[in-house]
Amino acid sequence: MVTNRRLTQQDIARMAGVSQTTVSLVLNNRSDADVRIAPETRERVLRVIRETGYVADPVARRLAERRNRILGVFTYEAVFPTASADFYHPFLVGIEECAEEIGCDLLLFTSAKASGERRRIFNADSRIRLADGCVLLGRTVDRDDLARLLTENIPFVSVGRRDDAGGPVPYVGADYPPAVRALVERAYGLGHRRLAYVGAGTGAESPADRMRGFREAVAAVGTEWIHVPVADRGPGDVLDDLAAAGVTAAFVEESADGVAIVQAARERGVDVPGELSILALGAPTRPVRVEIDFTGFRIPRREMGRRAVELLAQVLERGGTPQELLPCEFVEGSTLAPARLEEGR
Repeated sequence: MVTNRRLTQQDIARMAGVSQTTVSLVLNNRSDADVRIAPETRERVLRVIRETGYVADPVARRLAERRNRILGVFTYEAVFPTASADFYHPFLVGIEECAEEIGCDLLLFTSAKASGERRRIFNADSRIRLADGCVLLGRTVDRDDLARLLTENIPFVSVGRRDDAGGPVPYVGADYPPAVRALVERAYGLGHRRLAYVGAGTGAESPADRMRGFREAVAAVGTEWIHVPVADRGPGDVLDDLAAAGVTAAFVEESADGVAIVQAARERGVDVPGELSILALGAPTRPVRVEIDFTGFRIPRREMGRRAVELLAQVLERGGTPQELLPCEFVEGSTLAPARLEEGR
């Protein structure tokens, strides 16, 4: 059934033998308790739509739904065209894939001028309300921005777990604590008894979650450990701390630091992983050439991007504050080996 004239809802109603109101309800997928359409009637309308290739007028659809079918993406760090795009690329791929599947366009907010060195969602030129809702992307998210988004009831979902900001924050994040615990248990099972956490372990939620998982694991197995911050310190200094404490397995928060430590170890003739095993707690967030096959885990970045859009669609449809954590996948690399037993130990 083909026609050269642009079809209307009245045409579809006439062909299906139903009212225009019924066609409108089917097109808008209304399934409220007070709206009942027999399954065979709904299927008859859908069959006519498929056969005619009817496409609803986008302006009419927006008026009916009171939405633009535009989802915003706000990033606190620049993702184009910097080297950090390598880290954010999988998130963006997942976001784009899911937005396309649900029939929404994406609007990347780039006009928010930085306050100091960081971007802010709200300023005099903020266009956040152009979108039906927004996905927030960044290692750290401004607490005041989160609080205002909640207060003003602007639909959003954060990629990455977020602490409360005057109320619960909708998010999809990586479940770091069990992933880190599993790595500690694996190293312990290979005979490592002196461990180190290398990195901040505080500040944003993601390093805090990693440190929490590490602390829980070492407490459970009852082994020795030290914390080695890396801020303003070179890899040689970190190696000195590890050697002084007799550490045989180091858990590195940032893969770029792991690369630097491995390079420094090689320069000193320290065998990795024979004398020092190094486990990476995720993907590099800083620009670095990673040619080392680190043992560690994979952050489900693409999946997190997809799920963020799915959750945002749920928020737009029925409200709520969804919070989900996705599991990280163990990566069997080459930087973890059984600990060498020392004489007298």
